[in-house]
Amino acid sequence: MADTKFDVIIIGGGPGGYVTAIRAAQLGFKTCVVEKEHMGGICLNWGCIPTKALLRSAEIYHNMLHAKNYGLSAENVSFNMADVVSRSRGVSKRLTGGVEHLMKKNKVTVIDGKAKLNGPGKVDVTGKDGKAAGTYTAEHIIVATGARPRALPGIEPDKKLIWTYFEAMVPEKTPKSLLVIGSGAIGIEFASFYQTMGVDVTVVEVMKQIMPVEDEEISKMARKQLEKNGLKIMTETKVTGVKKGADNVTCTIEDKKGKTSEITVDRVISAVGVQGNIEDIGLETTKIKTDRGCIVADEFSRTTEKGIYAIGDVAGPPMLAHKAEHEGVICIEKIAGVEGVHPMDKGKIPGCTYCNPQVASVGLTEAKAIEAGYDVKVGRFLFLANGKAIALGEDQGMIKTVFDKKTGQLLGAHMVGAEVTELIQGFVIAMNLETTEEDLMHTVFPHPTLSEMMHESVLDAYGRVIHM
Repeated sequence: MADTKFDVIIIGGGPGGYVTAIRAAQLGFKTCVVEKEHMGGICLNWGCIPTKALLRSAEIYHNMLHAKNYGLSAENVSFNMADVVSRSRGVSKRLTGGVEHLMKKNKVTVIDGKAKLNGPGKVDVTGKDGKAAGTYTAEHIIVATGARPRALPGIEPDKKLIWTYFEAMVPEKTPKSLLVIGSGAIGIEFASFYQTMGVDVTVVEVMKQIMPVEDEEISKMARKQLEKNGLKIMTETKVTGVKKGADNVTCTIEDKKGKTSEITVDRVISAVGVQGNIEDIGLETTKIKTDRGCIVADEFSRTTEKGIYAIGDVAGPPMLAHKAEHEGVICIEKIAGVEGVHPMDKGKIPGCTYCNPQVASVGLTEAKAIEAGYDVKVGRFLFLANGKAIALGEDQGMIKTVFDKKTGQLLGAHMVGAEVTELIQGFVIAMNLETTEEDLMHTVFPHPTLSEMMHESVLDAYGRVIHM
């Protein structure tokens, strides 16, 4: 007879769920994870990891096409999309297997099936065959069901002509033309990937700038480079309708003045955001409240039903894997009574977009800092003045820092250019340590590195920039 009583049951085996399970096991809890599809969730199987594998293939292909810029020769450069996709799926499979190993190593019970709350402390599980697989009990239940692509009315994905990121990741063939609706991280990453692979790509964004959450200067610089690469971008514009053909889609486009036009493309990617998976998980059997498609939870992930918690995308923005992981650790450590547990500061969660050029940020944009009442000092440093960037052939980009003039507090950091998704963590650490401009100015950065630009940007905010 299978054991059905646990200390902690986690619904969902994505980044938030499996990381929380490991930490729960480390803290001595008898722990179980219920996962209906694959361990690792969307991130490892259909999101963060496989998309980065695709973008890596695109990056290498791009560099091979421009080999002469490095004094090299590469002739008859080509690609096989099936092989590119196969590599991406292989990377995903390898990591999913790693998560399964971690579950075994930490003695976490994994139940394959669909979980549904049955009031406080109880979870009913249905197997993949659709049959009841049992009822499990625990004092603490953590909901980590993640999110799924949001659909626009009238432009619902059909998996053939109109794609979500699922279909965009495993195309049967490379389309000749593509329209991407939405210029957030998902939309821009796929637009950048397909454009690099030779597809005629148009991006339609309803807001006045691409990557709307980013600093305006950074967004403008990214757009300039993306358009130089060949991407077509239409802002303050929306898709108002689609007409499907046998193997193409005609989209009606409307600009801010109400003027309409049509564009016919092979495929459309709908990248207009995601929504929490709150349906059919038994919320109606509890006192849990929801708001705008997400579960309402406090700073320690406690819902309005005692003993039930919510973490990750299903608990609301920012919908990022690293937020889900850290949120889960805070949640379980609070449950365990670990000393010194404190709420996560969502203002210090970094965001990264892995297009070409990369974009990364943390904290307040310049506009948001001013709106919040700060008197700001702003520093900027361009890639074209950095020796390592020039040596890499990556001299287009900028590091921007925003400080509180009164206290020297670092309020935000914003970057566009090569490898900035790896650089941003330096400023994240600085903000968490409440580092001031003086601390950063007196920090020795290694030479020659791209990280020197972080130092120079700080110096620039205080009129002390050296190399520009």
